[in-house]
Amino acid sequence: MTAYEKVEVQAYAGYSGEESPRAFRLSGKKVEVMKIMTQWIEEQVGSRERLRCFRVKGSDWRVHVLCFDVVKMEWYYKKSI
Repeated sequence: MTAYEKVEVQAYAGYSGEESPRAFRLSGKKVEVMKIMTQWIEEQVGSRERLRCFRVKGSDWRVHVLCFDVVKMEWYYKKSI
């Protein structure tokens, strides 16, 4: 099962205007994005929900998944339960 937690993300909008994460706060600590390992889009059938997700390597040397809701314009941390 997967849960999403709203998270504060510093992002960069490239030439095409698409957001990509550069740093985020997790449990009050700033984690820099060292590398974007992969990215994909998740869409829910029957709803307007569309998430642009990024698997990143953080400055804490852990792998994290961050998702940007393109409709709500909000970032979420995807955690496994």
